Amino acid sequence: MRKIILLFTCLFGFSSFAQIKVLKNESLVEIGKDNSVGLYKKEDKFTVNYQDLNTSNLNTIRSFSFQNLNGDVTDFYKLITDGFISLPESNITLELPNDIIELHYEKNYGQPTVQFIQYINKNRKYVGKSQFLNRKQVDKIFGKTNGKSALYDKSAAMNNARTNKPENSTSTSNPGNKYKKSRK
Repeated sequence: MRKIILLFTCLFGFSSFAQIKVLKNESLVEIGKDNSVGLYKKEDKFTVNYQDLNTSNLNTIRSFSFQNLNGDVTDFYKLITDGFISLPESNITLELPNDIIELHYEKNYGQPTVQFIQYINKNRKYVGKSQFLNRKQVDKIFGKTNGKSALYDKSAAMNNARTNKPENSTSTSNPGNKYKKSRK
């Protein structure tokens, strides 16, 4: 009888630990943050987090993400800062894989500012709005003041280095062909 109880205890003990699963700790790098808006990087995916001012609950944090495929982070930064130079007449609309983002420009106290307006899951019913940001805050968020903007292309450069092969490779299988040019 003791052996049966011991057997059930062991089986029950293993099944209770089977509910806990150890997850892989993935590194999230903060590029920059100012007040309630921040830019984060995870591998080659960039995420903008912001406090949603459009909800009554001020603890609502929203985010939108995109891949840095062809220098998209640098282009996004340039698009935002170009709007400070000459204020657009209407919102600039950007379509991301999951969301639609509008850049809304206004002058506050004579200073140009930008606000992120997010249509969550591309649905115009669900709208999130960030605080208004001036040029200094945008520079800080995109890591221009702390030097972390160098992280934009770091993983993309590493991926290209792995996939690119030299164009003029010589074949070592035939030593007599050592000085012949390869045909293209």
